[in-house]
Amino acid sequence: MIKAKIGDNLIGNEEPCYIIAEIGSNHNGDIGIAKKLIDISYEAGADAVKFQIFNEQNLYSKYTPDFSYLKDKNVYNLIKEIKTPREWIKELYNYCLQKNIEFLATPFDYEAVDLLDNYVNAYKLASFEIVDLELIKYIAKKNKPIIISTGMANLGEIEDAINSAKSVGNGNIILMQCNSVYPTPPEIVNLKTIQTMEKAFLLPVGFSDHTTGIHIPIAAVVIGAKLIEKHITLDRKMKGPDHSFAIEPAELKEMVSNIRDVEKSIGNGIKDKSNLESDEMYLKARRSIHAKMDIQIGEEITKDMLIVKRPGYGIKPKFIDILVGSKAKRDIKEDSWISWDMIQ
Repeated sequence: MIKAKIGDNLIGNEEPCYIIAEIGSNHNGDIGIAKKLIDISYEAGADAVKFQIFNEQNLYSKYTPDFSYLKDKNVYNLIKEIKTPREWIKELYNYCLQKNIEFLATPFDYEAVDLLDNYVNAYKLASFEIVDLELIKYIAKKNKPIIISTGMANLGEIEDAINSAKSVGNGNIILMQCNSVYPTPPEIVNLKTIQTMEKAFLLPVGFSDHTTGIHIPIAAVVIGAKLIEKHITLDRKMKGPDHSFAIEPAELKEMVSNIRDVEKSIGNGIKDKSNLESDEMYLKARRSIHAKMDIQIGEEITKDMLIVKRPGYGIKPKFIDILVGSKAKRDIKEDSWISWDMIQ
């Protein structure tokens, strides 16, 4: 599988899962909140923060019918209210530099792509934009990695997007399993598609999560996700469309910590005693063959003279039938383990 690279971080097999704290529009128009969310992401151990750069004129027609999940809020007016001001980009980028955390953003129009070019080491393409092949080509021409979310997309549409990027010479692509339901119920998450896309396209695949809580993205890492993106907020009770399914600061810290623990636990698949399972436990807590009674020198050993118990210093239990019928080379006390040098 081809590896991608974001800044100094490799994305792919045998690499740490790359974790993006999705701030999106959860700054609520306050750059102070945006910076606080960057602080929280850095302190939690996330690799990157991500914003969304859109405006109402280039994203939705003003005649777009209302979305049911937005509770009668006109989407055109909502976008106008929650957009990230483009004049923030440089300041947010510099703040991320100070914090030593990657600044990323999702552009939703050509101007946003150009504005971000001096500030991002990778572009993110939102699920809804996967059908805009010309926008994908425009992003791909910047010759930076492209993270493509695949909510609602089938394999054919994903292939179209990949081919569009490759047609202008950019194959540095990361795919993201995603569900375009807010919040996403667990029964439609379909984490196995992470493995399906990896096999189909031989690209790194991650998970852009809209479920509540932190357990699903942790499970995604076990399945094989190479990148996790999760919405964050200062408080789920804040007003705005993305706060309710985002995670709060303590949860972000717990998610990152749990992902790092899970990564350590996955291992290499070789089944054997680990280097931390000590010889003491291996020998003292395993079983071996012991004398059930006193056995005299020269006496023929029968099965009723033997018992299998701990510790494991004696002959392994699987050799008990070989031991039966042999003779004791010396006196063997009851309850002592029997070794090969005791028999003939």
